[in-house]
Amino acid sequence: GQLKVAPEHCVDSVLYYMGKPPVQVYERFLDKYQSLNARLGKKQYAVSYLMSSHPGSTLADAVKLAEYLKAHNMRPEQVQDFYPTPGTMSTCMYHSGIDPRTMKPVYVARSPHEKALQRALLQWKRPEKHALVLEALRKAGRSDLIGYTPDCLIRPKAGPAPWELEREEKRRKREQQEARRGRQNGRNDRDGKNAKNEKNAKSAKSITSRLPRISFWL
Repeated sequence: GQLKVAPEHCVDSVLYYMGKPPVQVYERFLDKYQSLNARLGKKQYAVSYLMSSHPGSTLADAVKLAEYLKAHNMRPEQVQDFYPTPGTMSTCMYHSGIDPRTMKPVYVARSPHEKALQRALLQWKRPEKHALVLEALRKAGRSDLIGYTPDCLIRPKAGPAPWELEREEKRRKREQQEARRGRQNGRNDRDGKNAKNEKNAKSAKSITSRLPRISFWL
């Protein structure tokens, strides 16, 4: 079974603008949920609902969320980009750029491109998002997350790493060599069988030539 939960983010400042408790509350809930499933012997999983570009969420906050997801081995298939709906405090912040509770300014991602960058960070594993994630990390000053080490989110270029290409080339050459050896062994087997057949034929002919000839007359 699956349980859908909505942490929506992991940065406490963004959660505050969402009207949600700190992320530790979500983590304690998950720990309790998993322990109960283990005790009851049930295979049930939590599916987290996430949101990008909510008022108060900067590009740096989206990078932190991507790091959090990677650290917790979470690979969201679907994420929700914030869109304003009437009658909500989040919509008020989106249109005014002000937190009505404190009357202080709130950062709002408004351009479609920046919203696409934040959303792509939440799905950094998807190949089609590579260019957007690369741009987002560079804009956020987080080029340290671009590389081939385990801590990195993405590689500098989409596709396999140089050593993976080398390994694949070695594997391909090894398979070709094995195929050639297989073909050579097959030819050797056929040549051996032909030679054996010829030898048997010659032996039979030799035996036949030594037999006495008997003629019958009626």
